[in-house]
Amino acid sequence: MARTALPPGVGRVRREGGIVKFALRLSDGAEVESVVVPMRQRALGRERASLCVSTQVGCRMGCVFCATARMGFARDLEPEEIVAQVEAARLLGHRPTNVTFMGMGEPLDNFENWAASVRLLINAPAGSAVAMNRMTVSTCGFLPGLNSLAALSWKRVTLAVSLNAPNDAIRSSLMPVNRKHPMAALRQALLEYPLRRGVFMAEYVLLRGINDRPEHADELAAFLAPFRAAVNLIPYNGIRGAEDLEPPTRAETERFQETLRAAGRKAAVRETKGRRIAAACGQLATRMV
Repeated sequence: MARTALPPGVGRVRREGGIVKFALRLSDGAEVESVVVPMRQRALGRERASLCVSTQVGCRMGCVFCATARMGFARDLEPEEIVAQVEAARLLGHRPTNVTFMGMGEPLDNFENWAASVRLLINAPAGSAVAMNRMTVSTCGFLPGLNSLAALSWKRVTLAVSLNAPNDAIRSSLMPVNRKHPMAALRQALLEYPLRRGVFMAEYVLLRGINDRPEHADELAAFLAPFRAAVNLIPYNGIRGAEDLEPPTRAETERFQETLRAAGRKAAVRETKGRRIAAACGQLATRMV
């Protein structure tokens, strides 16, 4: 059987179940990865898809559990390069209805280009546009960018904050950004942020023996007390160079989740998808040019 030709710029495609990861080759030879995640709109019985896109080649933030961070930082993506990932997904036969800025890079460290890409997507021709209420942007807590986003008052864009720790000591050991922008400052910025109905998504990568104990869940619930935040628990996905890290057991994960729920916090465990093809949370990376 002849191999189907890839769209221009798409370097490789890998699949696992319904998950599709592809690399987009940029004009200077650099590559970024994007992931198509199938969704099911049960009420309509129709298949839909979410597209996780990248905003930088590499990343400056240095989170120890993230493969992109271990690449180092090469450059920001231009607005058109961010949008090109959506166009590439369509050329591969997918029609993403949701876009999540959760791929390679810290979106708010490339704020102007990221914001310009949002404007391009919402103003695209009919059939290609993506509405703001179908976008999610994730940040590690880079406050200059978060404050710039707050000034735009884009309430319809869902905000996700990658917390991953209940206190400064643990967070600073995992996420260097916390040394400059500690949790008290992040909390204040979130209190001043124009959240839609006071809601944001708190992302929490669970690392066995590091941030997964019941007392950590209690601390996390206390940090989130002023907010209507839902907690998205993500058992760690292994990456090369971080073999000392491991995910908690199912029982440990459920114990953490139940401790949060007992404290009145909504908490869900994200189903692991795409781990075998390195398409799961924290696993995206390409070779530097």
